[in-house]
Amino acid sequence: MADLVFNYFTSELEIDFRKCRRQSYDNAANMAGKYNGMQQKSSKEFARFIPCTGTGLDVYQSQFLELHQRLLFAEKENRKRSHELNSVLNEIKRVVGERTNVSTNVTDSAKWKMLGVSNRLPVHLTNIQYYLPHLQEQEDGIYPNVVIGQGRTGVSLVMGIPTVRREKQTYLMDTLNSLFYEMSAKQKNDCVIVIFVAEVDTEYVNSIAENIRSSFPDEVLSGALEVISPPASYYPQLSNLKETFGDSKDRVRWRTKQNLDYSFLMLYAQPKGTFYLQLEDDIIAKPDYIQIIKDFAEQQSSNDWMILEFSQLGFIGKLFRSRDLPLIVEFVLMFYKDKPIDWLLDHLLWVKVCNPERDAKHCERQKAYLRISYKPSLFQHVGIHSSLAGKIQNLKDKDFGKNQLFKAHVNPPAEVSTSLKVFQHFTLEKAYKGMECFWAFAPMAGDYILFNFFQPLKIERYLFKSGNMEHPGDKLFNTTVEILPADETDLQPAKHNAQNFKRTEDGYLQIGAFENGIADGIISPSIGKIHALRLSTHSSSPMWVLLSEIFLQT
Repeated sequence: MADLVFNYFTSELEIDFRKCRRQSYDNAANMAGKYNGMQQKSSKEFARFIPCTGTGLDVYQSQFLELHQRLLFAEKENRKRSHELNSVLNEIKRVVGERTNVSTNVTDSAKWKMLGVSNRLPVHLTNIQYYLPHLQEQEDGIYPNVVIGQGRTGVSLVMGIPTVRREKQTYLMDTLNSLFYEMSAKQKNDCVIVIFVAEVDTEYVNSIAENIRSSFPDEVLSGALEVISPPASYYPQLSNLKETFGDSKDRVRWRTKQNLDYSFLMLYAQPKGTFYLQLEDDIIAKPDYIQIIKDFAEQQSSNDWMILEFSQLGFIGKLFRSRDLPLIVEFVLMFYKDKPIDWLLDHLLWVKVCNPERDAKHCERQKAYLRISYKPSLFQHVGIHSSLAGKIQNLKDKDFGKNQLFKAHVNPPAEVSTSLKVFQHFTLEKAYKGMECFWAFAPMAGDYILFNFFQPLKIERYLFKSGNMEHPGDKLFNTTVEILPADETDLQPAKHNAQNFKRTEDGYLQIGAFENGIADGIISPSIGKIHALRLSTHSSSPMWVLLSEIFLQT
């Protein structure tokens, strides 16, 4: 402030303080007299007479205070304009993203947006400062650290996953594998998964980000996967919370921080897409869950709904319109110290539609118009060790149903063998016969899976799928599909283009490879009959191997 005042006098008023002098006199007539006193004789051009009654000092103090207030007001207005410009910038990014995200399927995207809202409301961040007053002194406390992100906007679906450090076991990578498992390229281009690492330890946040970047490089590069974290100044003091509902101090702090985490994540995700799906970091998803969610949203005859539920547990699988998120966040922040977020959401529905003069049954019927459930559930909770230290939870959604862990086919008779170390009873023989999946320990370079046919035969198509819903990461990587022809005379290069196939030292032809855990291909009839088909691994992998589908079509 001193610098501002000094600069005002030197720059604006052009006063050279090196040439300034001050003299003090009493207020007698010979000094203060307007006609014969010093006041009359002093130069008006180079000096100003100020009677030492204190009035002159009061004038300058008043001017200083007025200047101070003007500067404070200007600073406040500048901050307000900055927030407004930030909202406008986000809106511009969203519109540009909708126009430039050319890989998004227009038809599907249009269906989503028909269910949303055309004029998206900006997020008023000043409301956060009202409920979290410490942020008035911490202006950067509401802006996320974007560790990984391409700034993708204008998508149909944004999925938010908060995650924290767990003492026993982490489930995040398995959750991401499950969400991306069998997700089509079209669906990946029309969604964003935001991982909110709700920790302020920079080293830990960066370690999670690097793990994600190395495990999902394509999704990170395309913008389908983002990682953010909060600034340390976002969180208020959580050490003096009131213990309620019989919860311990640690549990009250845990659920309070959860409310703050959900709020931060929702506000970040709000301008990115039409719909927001709340998930947790220890779940698995059913195949084609995105299409099911989209179809169910389209089937709603009324647009009055506020929550579409795709899981019966806690805060998992809850779909919101992005336009409703500011209201939801504001309600949660009003009572973030008092109750868990799933309870608060139920209270919000009560406030919107329940008549206090009617009974509870009437209230439940009214809330059913706002909260609509889909069955069977699309998401299952798999975590055992809670993010609350020391808590063990075996929560399972009974409406999820049994997982289809493998798919059976009738395959031609063959002798099967493998160099992999088999886990328990999940043998290759049973998998080939369609009795269960094949499961083995992590492969080394040179390991193989061999199907040796009793009689040479023609194979039209092969299909191998690795990983399944419960173990989506147990896939085959850097693995090729190879065949051993029965008749070498059928492989004349000029006639059958055999030069397109790489030949191994033991006479096999490489005809395909695994991509994202799947090998699916057609075998040219020109190759003729084959003796054997082999899957060869060319590099070691830390992941186990699980074959959930084996299909050889003759």
